[in-house]
Amino acid sequence: MTITLYDLANHEDCRFSPYCWRVKMALAHKGLDVAAEATPFHKIKEIADGGFKTVPVIRDGDRLVGDSFDIAVYLEETYPDRPSLFGGPGGQAAARLIEGYANAVIMSSLVPLVVKDVHDQLHPDDRSYFKETREARIGAKFDDLHARRDDNLPGFDKALMPLRLMLKKQPFVGGDGPNFCDYIIFGTLQWKRVTSPYAALAEDDPIADWFGRCLDLHDGLGRSMPAAA
Repeated sequence: MTITLYDLANHEDCRFSPYCWRVKMALAHKGLDVAAEATPFHKIKEIADGGFKTVPVIRDGDRLVGDSFDIAVYLEETYPDRPSLFGGPGGQAAARLIEGYANAVIMSSLVPLVVKDVHDQLHPDDRSYFKETREARIGAKFDDLHARRDDNLPGFDKALMPLRLMLKKQPFVGGDGPNFCDYIIFGTLQWKRVTSPYAALAEDDPIADWFGRCLDLHDGLGRSMPAAA
């Protein structure tokens, strides 16, 4: 049976949500068939008669599951015969730390660099909502952030240091091979890759090498969505 993924999309059908990318990589890791349904912000309310406010959401038969981490746990529990996303309870617990690091540290330092680019590519019906909610959340205007992004770049570089130190010693966050921890951080950086051409990583950064390896995973799933030009 094919699993449906409600996948955030902009007006050019770019699939850009970091959280949806986490789920897409997890589904591919499990070797599950998936149909990704383009879902702009203004269409999310149509999922399950308004039962969800955000994506990703998956539909697996009669079951609807939202939240990227909850979806990963569901896939792990429902398809235990397929490759593990966590490698056991300890790995699942550690992935919670990685999720917090990606959301609270990496994402918060990346947003000022690219959020205006994200806004400018949205479906026209989504731009006012996105601008109003995100400027209020960030406490700054998009144009001001865009003008200062070179000044904010060192903060992003510093936020990546724990990941950089790890990847100097092993090829993936999961060790010799990828697991859901990799997909969590990959989704965050993929969000930047497909929405903004702004150069935020040096080519010789170990993180750039790791990101390239992640893009090649699962028959190049990550590369199937073109980088922003």
